[in-house]
Amino acid sequence: MKLRFGRYTVLTVILVLTLSSVSISHPHVFIVNRLTVVFDDQGLAGIQAKWIFDEFFSSMIAGDYDRNHNGKLENSEVNIIKKEAFSYLAEYQYFTFIKIEGKPFKVKYIRDFSASLTKGKLTYEFFIPCHVNATVAYKALTISQHDPTYYTAVFFADNRPVSYEGGSGFETTYDIAENRKESYYFGMIHPIELILKFRVKNG
Repeated sequence: MKLRFGRYTVLTVILVLTLSSVSISHPHVFIVNRLTVVFDDQGLAGIQAKWIFDEFFSSMIAGDYDRNHNGKLENSEVNIIKKEAFSYLAEYQYFTFIKIEGKPFKVKYIRDFSASLTKGKLTYEFFIPCHVNATVAYKALTISQHDPTYYTAVFFADNRPVSYEGGSGFETTYDIAENRKESYYFGMIHPIELILKFRVKNG
């Protein structure tokens, strides 16, 4: 699934893909993601995602949407990016695939989208509501962010890939692992999952 570009970028991408003999054989956009697990008083409230894009894609978005060419994204520019280069990802669950106790949870909407440019790198941030009440027994979730068509490759950051917000009343644990049972892109790629467990603290 291709991330959308602006009007001028589309022409560039078409030219690049036309000249490439293996235009769909590997990713064309790269994202490093960090996830913040957000808790409220009842349990899990949702997941805050932070995507940092590769320099090539960042430069194309900046070229199309940084209208005043100041190296920053104003609120009006962010609103246009959300409309033209992000919101359509709702059709693909925002590249976010969640299971709660083994059952799929469909991501239908997000909140609090923002976009920024820092030293030429484009960053998207957004919140994925996912309410799961804590109990005395562990609740288990898996969260994977990936593009099933492998046009976009998403990787967990090497440094602090996962953090917590709130949750002082809960015991939490997580792991990051490859899921070889649910491969995609012709069975060649395996999703990397955040495996989260939490419960009410005893005593």
